[in-house]
Amino acid sequence: MPSVRVLVVEDYEPFRRFVCSTLAKRTEIHIVGEAADGLEAVQKAEELQPDLILFDVGLPTLNGIEAAGRIGKLSPESKILFVSQESSADVVQEALSSGALGYVAKTHAGIELLAAVDAVCQGRRFVSAGLAGHVPGELADRQVHKRLHPDLVLAPQPEAGD
Repeated sequence: MPSVRVLVVEDYEPFRRFVCSTLAKRTEIHIVGEAADGLEAVQKAEELQPDLILFDVGLPTLNGIEAAGRIGKLSPESKILFVSQESSADVVQEALSSGALGYVAKTHAGIELLAAVDAVCQGRRFVSAGLAGHVPGELADRQVHKRLHPDLVLAPQPEAGD
């Protein structure tokens, strides 16, 4: 994978540190900025024009979904990946409808974050295990999703007892 410039947007500083340290394991990933609220994210995205923006949904001043919508106009080449504790079907669908290519549940970030970054950077969708049912329509069916939507990556379902 070529060099990837990343903006990390997360208001909870310990989790933002976790995301940054996880991304730092990959030499091709360069964190070019961090933001703790939605308005700051919009400003930094316009200024930095990152390749990838990792967003939380629940941000102060402007939530991640609203900020992502604005960024789509100001930094149209930036790909968006949500990493959030919000897991309701409505929120996941709204996030993906905002132009995001992926959605990772924070509870799965330790396992799925790097795979999600790879998928999104390649222009493919990624949805966390357990959230696939929140993806609209036929995308939720793991048997047909590859045939109908080859760009969607659904994280593997955990084995029973995991």
